[in-house]
Amino acid sequence: MNPAPTRVLVADDQQHVLETLRLLLKTKGCEVETVSSPVAAVRTAERREFDVVLLDLNYRRDTTSGEEGLEVLSSIHRTDPMLPIVVMTAYGSIDVAVEAMRRGARDFVQKPWDNERLITTIRTQAELGRALRKGNALELENRELRTNTQHPDLVAESESMRPLLEIIERVGPSDANVLILGENGVGKGVIARALHAVSRRAAKSMVSVNIGGISESLFESELFGHVRGAFTDAKSDRVGRFELADGGTLFLDEVANMPLTQQAKLLRVIETGDFERVGSSQTKRANVRILSATNARLQDEVAAGRFREDLLFRLNTVTMVVPPLRERREDIPALAARFLRAYGVRYRKTLRGFDEKAVRALLEYGWPGNVRELDHVVERGVLMASGPQITVNDLALGAAGAEPYQRLEDLSLEEVEYVLVKKALKRCDGNVARAAEALGLSRSALYRRLQRFGL
Repeated sequence: MNPAPTRVLVADDQQHVLETLRLLLKTKGCEVETVSSPVAAVRTAERREFDVVLLDLNYRRDTTSGEEGLEVLSSIHRTDPMLPIVVMTAYGSIDVAVEAMRRGARDFVQKPWDNERLITTIRTQAELGRALRKGNALELENRELRTNTQHPDLVAESESMRPLLEIIERVGPSDANVLILGENGVGKGVIARALHAVSRRAAKSMVSVNIGGISESLFESELFGHVRGAFTDAKSDRVGRFELADGGTLFLDEVANMPLTQQAKLLRVIETGDFERVGSSQTKRANVRILSATNARLQDEVAAGRFREDLLFRLNTVTMVVPPLRERREDIPALAARFLRAYGVRYRKTLRGFDEKAVRALLEYGWPGNVRELDHVVERGVLMASGPQITVNDLALGAAGAEPYQRLEDLSLEEVEYVLVKKALKRCDGNVARAAEALGLSRSALYRRLQRFGL
């Protein structure tokens, strides 16, 4: 099988140069597309796939400094960092060459060029570019495979979730205690299960306990167990959560709600592994890894005297912060699709997905209840759907609670910023320049916010 021809984009403002290069490269088996302006170079590189860009640095606006060509180079490199760019100029200098390489060029040739050297450079850079793309594709495939097999419940396609995946890969196999922070409903339990799944304890149980749901009188019994007759209702021996998790992982959810009077007992078990069942003097030992989660600011709880600082230090060997759903909007379609499949099976309904308006509503909604709220909204949509797709009316987002950004006094600073940006865009009919002026921002600053908010 013959190898695929090398696809080359040539950008130069001199027609005779374009024609000469087109003929030369075609005789060497390349597919060539030529453009004569910086704007055309950027647009063509965005619209079509190339193996190499051969870019002149000097155009009509400025025929000596190479600045116009360097701007084109930067634009193309930002769009596709793995696309090899070879720059050329008749006014070559070390300074221009260094600047071109700094902005992402792979090589540098000077006019008049040597044909053989130019062809060798293009072929070398094309092969290198293909190898880099192949390696990147394999890495993405391997990462997706690892994510799907090791963390089947974890959807993490957004940029804001990438640091968490890296921590899971690095810290998960260890026995380090991990404190998972985040708002209610963000999926802290999912992160805990992902950490357990990649640990050396994965073959053993992960036992979960909601600390906030345990009364202070039953705290010791729940965590450490009790023997028959230890108290009025203790009619038989009971194994506590630490014993159940022996050799595995214990997940303490809502750990900030732990009574201060009980925190010393938990600290002792974490430090020594020793504990006694309620009503027994026999010391038992458990080998347990502790994962804990809370939506509270534990440093504030320590400062207020409601949480022991030495216990916090035992729990937060590594700290992970799970972003709210409004900061990972790229994950919403995948999460919604996963919930749709699950509830379609549960309620025996075959649905093809969400219609266009429903998808837009899911992406634009503020999700104050985070992933948990999305789960409930999709379940309602599955139940209410009468057609082949879930519609925006089936989701009934307005019925899920008040509109997410109406009561400013209940919002975080970022949520207020989101609603102001959204309202400015609507008021200016989507004109970013006018919206930026109305908000008192530069256009680039507004674009950064639009990207962060997924608008």
